[in-house]
Amino acid sequence: MATTRKARIAASLAAVLLGLLLLLAAPAGAQAPGKVGVLNVKGPITPVVLSYLNRGLGYAQDGNVSLLIIQLDTPGGSVEIMKSLTDEMIRSSVPIAVWVGPEGARAASAGTFVVLAAHVAAMAPGTTIGAASVVSMQGEELDETSKAKITNDLTARIRNFTQRRGAQAQEWAERTVTEAIAATADEVHKLGVIDFIAPTIPDLLRQMDGMTVRVAGRDVVIRTADVPVENLPMTLPEQFLHLITDPNIAFILLTLGLNGLLFELSSPGGFAAGIIGGICLVLALYALGVLSVNWTGILFIVLAFVLFIADIKAATHGALTAGGIASFVFGALILFSSPIYTISRALVFTVALATGAFFAFAVSKALLAQKRQPTTGREALIGKRAVVRAPLEPEGIILLAGELWKARAEEGTIGYGATVEVVGMDGFTVIVRAVQSES
Repeated sequence: MATTRKARIAASLAAVLLGLLLLLAAPAGAQAPGKVGVLNVKGPITPVVLSYLNRGLGYAQDGNVSLLIIQLDTPGGSVEIMKSLTDEMIRSSVPIAVWVGPEGARAASAGTFVVLAAHVAAMAPGTTIGAASVVSMQGEELDETSKAKITNDLTARIRNFTQRRGAQAQEWAERTVTEAIAATADEVHKLGVIDFIAPTIPDLLRQMDGMTVRVAGRDVVIRTADVPVENLPMTLPEQFLHLITDPNIAFILLTLGLNGLLFELSSPGGFAAGIIGGICLVLALYALGVLSVNWTGILFIVLAFVLFIADIKAATHGALTAGGIASFVFGALILFSSPIYTISRALVFTVALATGAFFAFAVSKALLAQKRQPTTGREALIGKRAVVRAPLEPEGIILLAGELWKARAEEGTIGYGATVEVVGMDGFTVIVRAVQSES
């Protein structure tokens, strides 16, 4: 009995030791089956996008999904936002995959860092990545010292991101910062910069299944076979704020805001134009602050509207309006001088011509109003015909517009019944002259 008990104890200890040995010998921990969360980022990486991605990362790390995929199509963003985002990605306890797609998408500038910071990097056929050199968000030329500091910092960061991908990948990644090179999906896949080329997210999930990645200091095996996919879209406020931070939308809002306020100032009392213009201008200023604009462009646009208003008041026959259009176009073209943020030139010229046409119409109406003969007051009587009711010798009475007026002949005397024309006023006395012979 004692021997049997000892044998059981020994067998139990052996089983425990064998289990520990197997656990220590296992190369990776299996990822618990679960949902895959998908975030969709299209456009510049702005504070709104950073908030959206941080919310998605928080949702994943709360245990709601076992893998997070970021679908990316971006021209880039600021260095500070990129650093904040990639730091959060590196600290994530949930595997993160970045897929540049669909076909035609790009991961330029800061987007390159986001792709390389992921645990899994993938691209769709026909997409591009790279051109991550230092540029000023305000379009100003950086001095050599500042540019060298930022370049060295970014080079070291991207070297860390690609350390596990081999020497070729590291060399290419560094050149995206130092030489602003870019490449296609096929080219970087051959260099080992990315892990997969996948035309769709379902195809990416199929290729990733069974892949081992290093997450928060531990090896994790990704299990994506037959797992449900959950799209994690932006909230309505995030969608709206992201929409207005599009450079083209911000430009339109700025133009509408200035037009609305100037219309209200020129024709006060309606309030609708002023309210709408004020709202558009506030939204435009928010977007412009996020996009880090060239404020010289703003000044040229404001100058254009000053010239438009001055032309209405001074009536220079369109000379100031022409100058305003030129100032408006120039200001719009340099408004976003960073290569990351650009405005459609077709939109610039369309809006400039429409705004110029509106103010040219206003100028023409102002000129016509100045030339039009008055219809009320004393000035409206000039040129009117009247009939003499008491002989003008040289003063008398005339019947003018159904009323009797005291009148004085401009020259000589005019008899009763003669037709006269008003040529002026002297107080309440009408100055007239004969237009036909007396009868």
